[in-house]
Amino acid sequence: MISIQTEDFDPAAEYAELRDSGAGTGAIATFTGLVRDSGDMKGVTGLYLEHYPGMTEQVIGNLIETASSRWSVRKARVIHRVGRLALQDQIVFVGVCSAHREDAFAACQFIMDALKTSAPFWKKEITASGEHWVEQKESDVARSKTWE
Repeated sequence: MISIQTEDFDPAAEYAELRDSGAGTGAIATFTGLVRDSGDMKGVTGLYLEHYPGMTEQVIGNLIETASSRWSVRKARVIHRVGRLALQDQIVFVGVCSAHREDAFAACQFIMDALKTSAPFWKKEITASGEHWVEQKESDVARSKTWE
């Protein structure tokens, strides 16, 4: 299930929903991303994120399908926030449950790495001296390519 939203989310509630996926679930891997005070510029005070409605959900759905074809995924959950976010706000949640930890870890990391380079999000860093759009980082592209 995929949610693109302005509202915050509860990682514990998302974990509990993954845990309720059935007796065959033996592992749950989750990742929660937070707004930090550094990025392309120093003194980041917040972020502003935009997305392409409909297309963003479709791309993330394709990433989940790809993960499910590579590993034994019982259920996956992706939440990504958009709009204005403050320092330490939660930006993204990826959760995957599987019968075994290897599949849950790998699928969760793959979805997060691919999301950074494939999903149509635009991020603006906000500082005391101004705002600027963030370019895609070569390190994110390199991480994503390790899954090819």
